[in-house]
Amino acid sequence: MAAIAKKKDVVIVGLGWTGAIVGMELCEEGLEVLALERGDDRDAGPDFRYPNIADELKYGVRYAVMQKPRNSTLTIRRTIQENALPYRLFGSFLPGEGVGGAGVHWNGNTFRPMAEELRLRSYVAENFGQNIIPEGMAIQDWGITYSELEPSFDRFEKVAGIAGKAGNIKGEILKSGNPFEAPRSGEYPMPPLPQTLDALMFAKAARSMGNHPYPLPSANASQTYTNPYGMQRGPCNFCGFCDRFACFNYSKSSPQTCVLDALKRKSNFEYRANSEVIRVELSPDRKTATGVTYLAGEDNEIFQPADLVILAAYQLHNVHLMLLSGIGKPYDPVSGDGVTGKNYAYQMTGGTSLFFKDVDFNPFVGAGSNGTVIDDFAINRIDFGAEGFIGGSYICAGTTNGQPIRSMRLPKGTPFWGSQWKQAIKKWYRHSMSIGSHGSNMSYRDSYMDLDPTYADRYGRPLLRMTFNWKPNDIRMTQFMKNKIESIAKSMSPDLMDSDYKSDDAVYDVRPYQTTHNVGGAIMGTDRNTSALNRYLQSWDVHNVFVMGANAFPQNIQYNPTGMVGALAYWSVAAIRKYYLPDPRPLI
Repeated sequence: MAAIAKKKDVVIVGLGWTGAIVGMELCEEGLEVLALERGDDRDAGPDFRYPNIADELKYGVRYAVMQKPRNSTLTIRRTIQENALPYRLFGSFLPGEGVGGAGVHWNGNTFRPMAEELRLRSYVAENFGQNIIPEGMAIQDWGITYSELEPSFDRFEKVAGIAGKAGNIKGEILKSGNPFEAPRSGEYPMPPLPQTLDALMFAKAARSMGNHPYPLPSANASQTYTNPYGMQRGPCNFCGFCDRFACFNYSKSSPQTCVLDALKRKSNFEYRANSEVIRVELSPDRKTATGVTYLAGEDNEIFQPADLVILAAYQLHNVHLMLLSGIGKPYDPVSGDGVTGKNYAYQMTGGTSLFFKDVDFNPFVGAGSNGTVIDDFAINRIDFGAEGFIGGSYICAGTTNGQPIRSMRLPKGTPFWGSQWKQAIKKWYRHSMSIGSHGSNMSYRDSYMDLDPTYADRYGRPLLRMTFNWKPNDIRMTQFMKNKIESIAKSMSPDLMDSDYKSDDAVYDVRPYQTTHNVGGAIMGTDRNTSALNRYLQSWDVHNVFVMGANAFPQNIQYNPTGMVGALAYWSVAAIRKYYLPDPRPLI
């Protein structure tokens, strides 16, 4: 029998970006809030201090602040005909674990999606015709417009303290920013970071070819900053230990540096680490949640009653909990019925490496989201009908690190070990750069998540099963970007040049790292027959359950997802405060 804890007004599952944001906002309403985090407690002061955190082997290679497959994993297959197998060694994506979640180890790239991305299916139909959407592609409108969401983007960027340069403020196009972005209500909280040599070279080459370079919007602070919660940050020192690492300098935005220390001062907030929620408990009529059951240790089962349940874990875990708890009808790819688990999507990336014998890039001087970007081949800049694909990409160059284990960029054909490998490192370590494509990934009828019929976790629950493979549409998109990037790269006259993009015969490979940008599975929309959540991220079926995170994306945007995830959290919690708390009910 589970022990029964004292009832709370709100229980939050997961204490990363969205859990911290929702916790802060609901505490402001005077509610008693409890957050449950399955991983360890992590505090910026004692846990992220220098030099301990700048350990490439521990954090960059052995993933010390990330989820361990032995504790939690999923099974993966490429098609519905294959047998899925457990993901035993993380490579393709690296979910975070512990207080702060993936917000601890991210690199800091913080974009807003284009307005067209939030109504993608309508945009395609209106501009190119419904018939260009391939059979099996399952793209949907989000059920919310950019203009509705703009105040929430502005709020998140101020709380996170984003450094950048606006390109469109209230319809006025500004020099040096992104001229293709949707209108912003104001400038970024901080000016952009200084640029490294590779970013400057790329900007010059891109501009000479008629493109429009702008500084990468960054969660690495460019100066001292105090956010609306009173949290203070210091300027980034370009130490090169950012992606996969916590920040010892209080420079990278994270739940710890932007929200949690202020939230912990609230007398009506409590959190418990090493507390894994195993299911959401539902009332007999299954229309409301009564709370959650969690484990504090292996055998200590506790039922936590609450009036409001917020799922704020990573995308994979939110979807898994919904399936395990029976929230929303599970999706069936054969019939197309059901909503929970549908429209899983990922990210399409590629890049070109350039080698210059006589240019010294000082690669050890880097920041997680340093760089120059062009959006000249983004979603609202491409004729989908003429090019034969739906999607787009931003293109970027900039040094993030020069770590000696993971960051040895070498020409193709170089041996993997031995004297020739050492000679190549000596020759090229300081003399290479890359130009990368970070592209969209569409959703498809047969790309989804469900419960695995064979494999179970350590508690006997079915593992989450992912079915996903690359599709011709998205491969055509990345090959289009390859041609554009190689044209820019060739104009820079490198001594050597190598490219790595998905080819026509590419299949999804879980081994090499790609991005930790898993999206979909519990998507938002305006029709309960095609989405698991309504436009306020409220479960259609269980009205006191709200689900925060990238699981809400109907397909993946061309940008890093954190800016959108943060804005959706503020949008949702604003609706909870304004509409739901005064009259708890389905909001649509």
